[in-house]
Amino acid sequence: MRSKEGNEKLIIVGLDAGDPDFIRRWADEGYLPTIASIMKQGSWGLTSGPELISEHGVWVSLFSGISRGKHGYYYFRQLKPGTYDLESVTGYDVDAPPFWSRLLRGKKKAAIIDVPDTPLIKGLKGIQLLNWDIHDSWNPEYFLAVSEPPEVLKEVRRRFGNKLPSLEKHESSLREDRKIYNELIKRIPRKGALCRYILKQDSFDLIVLVFSESHMANHQFWKYLPEISRGEEKNELSSAIRDVYQAIDREIGRILDELTPEYNVFVVSSVGMEDKFPTTGLIEDFLKKLGYQITPEKKNSSLRPIDIARRIIPESLRIAISRHFPRETRESLMADIFRNGTDWKRTLAFAIPSAYTSFIRVNLHGREPQGTVKPGTEYHELLNRLEADLRELSDPETKEPAVVCVSKTVEIFNCPPHPVLPDLFVEWKPGRFMNRLLHPRAEITQKKPDFYRRSDHSQNGFFAAKGPRIKNRGFIGEIPLLALAPTFLSLLGEPIPEYITGDVLESIMLF
Repeated sequence: MRSKEGNEKLIIVGLDAGDPDFIRRWADEGYLPTIASIMKQGSWGLTSGPELISEHGVWVSLFSGISRGKHGYYYFRQLKPGTYDLESVTGYDVDAPPFWSRLLRGKKKAAIIDVPDTPLIKGLKGIQLLNWDIHDSWNPEYFLAVSEPPEVLKEVRRRFGNKLPSLEKHESSLREDRKIYNELIKRIPRKGALCRYILKQDSFDLIVLVFSESHMANHQFWKYLPEISRGEEKNELSSAIRDVYQAIDREIGRILDELTPEYNVFVVSSVGMEDKFPTTGLIEDFLKKLGYQITPEKKNSSLRPIDIARRIIPESLRIAISRHFPRETRESLMADIFRNGTDWKRTLAFAIPSAYTSFIRVNLHGREPQGTVKPGTEYHELLNRLEADLRELSDPETKEPAVVCVSKTVEIFNCPPHPVLPDLFVEWKPGRFMNRLLHPRAEITQKKPDFYRRSDHSQNGFFAAKGPRIKNRGFIGEIPLLALAPTFLSLLGEPIPEYITGDVLESIMLF
């Protein structure tokens, strides 16, 4: 069934990286009364599926209904197809329009506020304000605050100030974290007031808004969680993440209090959180020491300034200097090292530089410029050999396997070798920075990287729903992430396009 008639209205409130375990626990303990009431009056559960294999692109798939296997967005740094170049990618760069683009031909009005990785939809009736308060604000080229109509942004700036900065700082003191905490706690009511102001401007059939502060708080204050700090002296930041979620819950309540009863209400999060450490050096050392990725023979004849600098400046000093470069410069240097640091004619597989989840790409003939692996049997045999070697890695301190999951793109997305996605996604054991691993044929090592943050994302999100079209079923378990977009369209009485492959969540809906 591809559509259902419905006259009700819909509001969707997003918590960027709102952790399902945190939400569930703090709702039960009374800290999140608004979300708890939605869970109690309606249906709730977890989102899952291959769309959550990487944090980047989850909002794109959630709101477009388009699989990651189709739009190909998996990380902010990706391999440019047909090359050995790295390029920056965001949701702006992929063909995956959000479901509200389907409202262009009708009379329904939408209010879209700070949805991550989402461009303006020209011609959409209503109000759109994007990138005023988001987590991924490092790239001003992509993430300028914009609005439609344009005068909305001018009025927002007059009433609420300029675009809010991302407050994350991965190396920070307790004093700095206190300051960040106070700024986050102050800006959440400001965001809530902005949302209520916009919603008073008109009568909207669809409202979509996202709070970014949950994402920032998760990373910034993760180290202060009692279960993470483990016996270290407690301080006022031990409850900092909970305080931020509680402030967001309070603003959600204020927004819902001003809406009429015909609204169906969804609260959704993108991904959760885990106690993870960087693994960039591990995957690179693994591939090189086991003979998958070959380093070129050293040649001292290059007169390029960057090559001369590498020869005469020690690596430790180069890393220290690079920390003071703008991010765009560091990315350019990394791309140059990646492109020139591998003998592509002898390489079978290589790592796309990433911080936590590892991305392995087969040097496939016909897909890569100097591919060495034949499609078909040879490709699949190599994937199996890579997986077997990864599963033989062990942490010498705990004697546990170092890799907890290896996912083959051709299997999880049911596709041939993908033109954009990595061929393997590798998840490492959380809970400890592993600087040394053992393999039957090699010792794998890594140094502490410049970007060293003790947290990354898990592969479940959260949803809760209530309203005149939502059944009171309580906890319903896991649902596919791709089921949300067609469900939203169905609740709005809109036809569901064929490119959206997920099914409507009929089990929670009243017809």
